Amino acid sequence: MPEADVATLLDWGVAAVALPGEAESGDLHLVRPIAGGALVAVVDGLGHGAEAASAARTAVAALGPHAHESPLSLFEHCNKALKGTRGVVMSLALIRRADASMSWLGVGNVEGMLVRADGAGPGTRARSALVTRGGIVGSELPRLQPQQHHLATGDLLIFATDGIREGFVEGLPGDATPQQLADHILARHRKGTDDALVLVARYRGRTGTAR
Repeated sequence: MPEADVATLLDWGVAAVALPGEAESGDLHLVRPIAGGALVAVVDGLGHGAEAASAARTAVAALGPHAHESPLSLFEHCNKALKGTRGVVMSLALIRRADASMSWLGVGNVEGMLVRADGAGPGTRARSALVTRGGIVGSELPRLQPQQHHLATGDLLIFATDGIREGFVEGLPGDATPQQLADHILARHRKGTDDALVLVARYRGRTGTAR
């Protein structure tokens, strides 16, 4: 799947801000095409500042060359690469076009929500939360089991770091683009006491049609 074709599978947007007073954020994201799908990941370096940002960059760099592998393998690659750093928490999703499937996995407190397309708007839609495991990628990787979901056109995947307050999916505007949704969540639910990042991706369906 050529990189340009990510847009035929997902419409996505990201909003992020560093902790006030810090020059760089320890919260990073990755959206990477793979054969027949895409990898979506959000990484949060522990703490904030330069060391957190360095750990997050190391994790993202470790994910890139292995983006086509299973979620379990991706965590193992990151865990190895992050030895000696302060580590990260991370959630990721592997989306496959052929069977409209998503396999997601998380360690730590990067919250993941799957908001279904049916319903009057995002605030009233059925949703599923990613069940993450406690631990630190780089030093305390727990036993992991990916969760599987079937996707329908228009479903929303949202990842948010712990700089975002809980309940961020409540009252989302139903006609907004993923970028507008990410901006909305950051503006209304940012704690202001940590780096913060929100990634919103809408599944466009197997044929690449938006809804």
